[in-house]
Amino acid sequence: MGGGPRDWWSSRFLSSIGVAVQQPRILIVDSEGGVGLPYARLVARLQPMELRVETTPEAAAETLARDAWDVAIITARTARSADALHATVRQADPQLPTVVIDAEPGIETARTCLQAGAGDYLDIGRVEADLEDSLERLLTTSRHRAAEQVLRRAVEKPYSFDDFLGTSPPMQQVYSVIDRVAGSSVDVLITGETGTGKELVARSIHRRSRRATGPFVPVDCGAIPDALLESELFGHERGAFTGADARRMGLIECADGGTLFLDEVGELTPAVQAKLLRVLQERRVRRVGARQENAVDVRVVAATSRNIDEMVAQGEFRRDLFYRINVVRIDLPPLRVRGDDIGLLAESFAHRAAQEMGRGQGGLTTDAYQVLKGYHWPGNVRELQNAVRRAIAMTRSKTAGVEDLPDEIVTAAGRVVGECVGDSTVDGFFAQRARHVAQFERQYLTDLLARHSGDVSAAARDARVPRGTLYRLMKGHGIDGAAFRK
Repeated sequence: MGGGPRDWWSSRFLSSIGVAVQQPRILIVDSEGGVGLPYARLVARLQPMELRVETTPEAAAETLARDAWDVAIITARTARSADALHATVRQADPQLPTVVIDAEPGIETARTCLQAGAGDYLDIGRVEADLEDSLERLLTTSRHRAAEQVLRRAVEKPYSFDDFLGTSPPMQQVYSVIDRVAGSSVDVLITGETGTGKELVARSIHRRSRRATGPFVPVDCGAIPDALLESELFGHERGAFTGADARRMGLIECADGGTLFLDEVGELTPAVQAKLLRVLQERRVRRVGARQENAVDVRVVAATSRNIDEMVAQGEFRRDLFYRINVVRIDLPPLRVRGDDIGLLAESFAHRAAQEMGRGQGGLTTDAYQVLKGYHWPGNVRELQNAVRRAIAMTRSKTAGVEDLPDEIVTAAGRVVGECVGDSTVDGFFAQRARHVAQFERQYLTDLLARHSGDVSAAARDARVPRGTLYRLMKGHGIDGAAFRK
């Protein structure tokens, strides 16, 4: 068992999570009270900690309702089964870590308790040997969870807005418009490149509106064949066309009382544009093949990745429909102009991907972040998320490095950073750091390859980097090893 109480508490617990915490609070539920506990000597040795002993689960439930505890020790005597005691305590606080000590242990009882969420199940005869390890593990887990929640609130709240993450001025402007327009019923047009998060904006508007309890119906106008689009949007009557075996409600009617999100609205045919305009003007929809119209209460949020102003000017999109949906316009910025948001997003994607893949917290090296910041991201946030997920899946380390990123990103990022070296108009810490890093990399690679007469394998060993990484760095800076061979 070894060690004094402070050794156990300080070295095992505090060092495991790296933060200062309050002394643990342990609730004991035992019908015999605090006298004659089989683990009394152990508990005494683990001081300092706050202990409270209750003789009934009902009293324990009242205690849990009044205050928060770190761990509960539930001791089952013969009067009441261990699983019933555990169920009563867990009902009072489903998140409370528990250790069940059974005077009459059994396999079925153990299985029931563990499946119900018990952190451990011990034979009362083995308490002296096993309880300390159980408490250590459960207390560490409990404090880890609490620390993560505090850190998550402290870190994410200033940088997040609904499902968005970022603090760049362009995104702050987007947040401001969403916040101001969501409570009204006006139609909204969202523009931005592919992968910038247009549907996230639409869902954010819906959630913040008075229609939040109504349906949110997304329609990808570019993914539905033209022959089916009218029927999908407006519905049809039975026999309206070949194959119309039954009456069918359209997506516009499905969104009644809620929000209709028309993604890639620029892909609509002229005929559908005309019919949609009438729906927006009258708020009434006529199914294909029907004679009467049905009233609909729907808010339209439209989005497009195309230059819709140019389409209107060239007659490819109806001017009157454009004016109808362009009541409020939200222009989403491309990822490449969002500055440090790239790092915030990459870190969030890395942690999420690592947890999904069972790899702990995950993360990216500083060099990998530098590469991500130097890339132009034509696919925007969606491309960044896929690149980070790929890096987390490929890495053999705790943190993914440059060698785990796609070759095309590493190469393009090196070229972009190299082009920025002589640009004296770029200001700011990160831009200047990128220029200095690029200058260092180029000079280092040149000297390294000259020293080894263009032998990339020998140069990689000298630089202590994988040969593939060295090749990618050389390619990014346009350096050919053959030029250094004598």
